Amino acid sequence: MGDVRSALLGIRQYQASGQRAPHKPLLILLALEKFSRTGSSELAWETVEEQLGKLLDEFGVPKQGPQSPSYPFTRLRADGIWELSEDVPDDQITPLRQGKVVGRFSDSIECQLRSDPSQIASIARSIAEAQFTSSIADDVLTAVGFDPESATAGEPSSGTRRRSAAWREQILQAWDRACAFCGFDGALGGVAVGIEAAHVRWFNFDGPDEPDNGLALCSLHHKLFDRGALGLADGRVVVSNFFSASTDSGRRIYDLHGVELRLRPGALAPAASYVEWHTSQVFRGVSLTS
Repeated sequence: MGDVRSALLGIRQYQASGQRAPHKPLLILLALEKFSRTGSSELAWETVEEQLGKLLDEFGVPKQGPQSPSYPFTRLRADGIWELSEDVPDDQITPLRQGKVVGRFSDSIECQLRSDPSQIASIARSIAEAQFTSSIADDVLTAVGFDPESATAGEPSSGTRRRSAAWREQILQAWDRACAFCGFDGALGGVAVGIEAAHVRWFNFDGPDEPDNGLALCSLHHKLFDRGALGLADGRVVVSNFFSASTDSGRRIYDLHGVELRLRPGALAPAASYVEWHTSQVFRGVSLTS
């Protein structure tokens, strides 16, 4: 299974200044899930247009605007792992619709997956964790159709960059073991509960385990930060205009807009370069007006 794992994880993606390009990986996840259920990776264009379109809206790069599923559906052929039932031009939707085109993994990829189907969920987990920060990898797997609890990644390769075990404790200490956004500092037996160390620039997109690339956040605000509902600007919290809520509990998120980060004296605030990355690659829409 080493060959198929390397082939699916090693596809060519646009890379410049840490920009995200999850289009092809999301299509691969859809095909893997289909194969795990049916033994075939075949996906009709009409299915991909709907399902991948929704995934790109939810997990794609917000600042890129509308993202067409036709890009990965046609261009994944160049990676040697994907085939289409008809020879259609790259990126063009009309021929895909008129021809009722079907896409699938190559015979070689399907053969290797069929030889050891128990590894499919593991490969899916590895792809999700390579493309998204850890707090939302489960969300991606669930949205595609995998059970995230049964999808565990395999052993990392020897060249894989490893997280610093000490970084989490360093970040929690720097922020007084309290959420930098709301101040929540719950503890159980003296141990912080629901307080997590969050990377501003995601670790798997060259975000370092450094004090100026981290925030202590409660579990809820960590999730909202990594999903782009919350962001940073000038040392303050900003709320995305994409976020909405109707209940009193949900609307409390609006109250965070403009709140100054609860920085411990002497601690390092997030560096501007990491904040800029989060704003361009994760934060959705624009911030609310003050």
